[in-house]
Amino acid sequence: MREQYEEISQEGFQVIAVAPSNASFISDFLESFGPYPFPIVGDPKRKAYRGMGHHTMPKFKLLSKSLLGFLSGKVKNFIPKDKQQAKVVKKAMTSQDVYIQGGTWIFDEQGNVLWKHIDTSPEKHANINEVIKQVKQAD
Repeated sequence: MREQYEEISQEGFQVIAVAPSNASFISDFLESFGPYPFPIVGDPKRKAYRGMGHHTMPKFKLLSKSLLGFLSGKVKNFIPKDKQQAKVVKKAMTSQDVYIQGGTWIFDEQGNVLWKHIDTSPEKHANINEVIKQVKQAD
């Protein structure tokens, strides 16, 4: 979303990222991986996530997928080479809900859902081309 932010905002949409983390962790993340041209807000109790139908993937399943991806070479740089980024990733793995699956939602100005994609696994994110297509159709 960071790379396509301008294109999305030119269509009249705002991007807001919701993370299942508290403000302190989000601040650490932004310090290491930022800046982002849109706000990242926290949902540490995951009320929004659960209320919108998101789910937590079973730990065994996610760890198996990660290991398989790493061994097959499909997942590279699982831990970033940058020391500060690596520190944040390792902290997330031990203190954050890294098993909860995200999604992409498009709302109109009245809060009605125009389109949504709920991730079923880490590799099943919404395709950015589909997101852009949907915001262009919503005009």
